[in-house]
Amino acid sequence: MSQTIYKTLAIISVFGLGLFVPPVLAQEMPPMQGGSAPVDARDPHANSGGYEYRHMAGFEETDMMTVSKVIADQFEYRTAQGTDVLRWDMQGWRGTDYNKIWVKFEGEDELSSNAGEMELQALYSRSVTAFWDFQVGARYDAAYGTDSPGDRAFAVIGFQGLAPYWFEMEPAVFVSDKGDISARLVATYDIVFTQRLILQSRFESNIAASEVREYGIGKGINDVQLGLRLRYEMRRKFAPYVGVDWSRKMGDTANFTRAEGGDVDVLSLVTGIRFWF
Repeated sequence: MSQTIYKTLAIISVFGLGLFVPPVLAQEMPPMQGGSAPVDARDPHANSGGYEYRHMAGFEETDMMTVSKVIADQFEYRTAQGTDVLRWDMQGWRGTDYNKIWVKFEGEDELSSNAGEMELQALYSRSVTAFWDFQVGARYDAAYGTDSPGDRAFAVIGFQGLAPYWFEMEPAVFVSDKGDISARLVATYDIVFTQRLILQSRFESNIAASEVREYGIGKGINDVQLGLRLRYEMRRKFAPYVGVDWSRKMGDTANFTRAEGGDVDVLSLVTGIRFWF
């Protein structure tokens, strides 16, 4: 009987201390920081450019680390109306959170006719907000095969970032070495079914301020491209995918394409690999 009483008193004592001690300590213990910082104390945000990293004690300087990445968003085989095409769209960058050297490389090769085209951009990228980079640099286009119109060079100015509702956007303006002005908008959105199964939708459109007939470009909206690609991330860095891609040439650009015997409306089946490192 006495052991039962002692156990009961011990339990009551523990609960009593749990309720009583914290308020007492809160009243009597001095603040851990010891008051205000000295006048000559180091500014914890001196190198942050206005950004504050919260709840990550010890990682205040990570925004100044040099990082790099290469990603192939498209590396695929396309088939449409008897035409087989190898298509790629890759990007890579190196730098800090605020300043990077950015390279974009895309193109396609028609396997049946040994013709194709490539585009290379070399850009300086500067972070202007938490989710957007301002980019400026140069673009070089190269084409090969029969009736190739030749190479062209451009100045580039644009932005790249994440819009509300998780749309990844790449608007850019191009000025050619002949003074021709054009623009492009690329937008993608990922629909996540599971941790590994993801459907990516993609929109792209090009517009020109003037006609450049030798390159088959008319004034106004040149084309609209829509794509759906369902990928399975076997690993985060490696994901095979299948999908469809539809493109439609518009306005005078469509008329130039018809005059040369080309198709203005193309629906392709695609299969490929998305990877990054």
